Amino acid sequence: MSERPVIKGKKRINLHLQQDPPPDLVVEIDITSSYKNRFAVYADLGVPEIWRYDGNSFSINVLQNQKYISVEQSLAFPNLPLTEISNFLEQVGEKDYLELVKEFRQWVRSQI
Repeated sequence: MSERPVIKGKKRINLHLQQDPPPDLVVEIDITSSYKNRFAVYADLGVPEIWRYDGNSFSINVLQNQKYISVEQSLAFPNLPLTEISNFLEQVGEKDYLELVKEFRQWVRSQI
């Protein structure tokens, strides 16, 4: 967030984070594999927030004392009611994908 000017306009981010800060937010869609090992990697990198969807539930996880804890409010989007995202995720496969994406984008715009 305070690092935004540092990376704004860059075409490539240093993957080893030697020059560039870690991302403010990671989004994990994790339906087939275990996430626990990746959480430790993200913690070592200093990623402050992870959004995770496992095919059944959506969670927001923030880094505290080198461990991720589940929370109800995003650090990156504190005014966005993120629990509503579950409603959109549950409609995947039931609704036309492009229509669902359009509805989701409209919802996000109406919230911020």
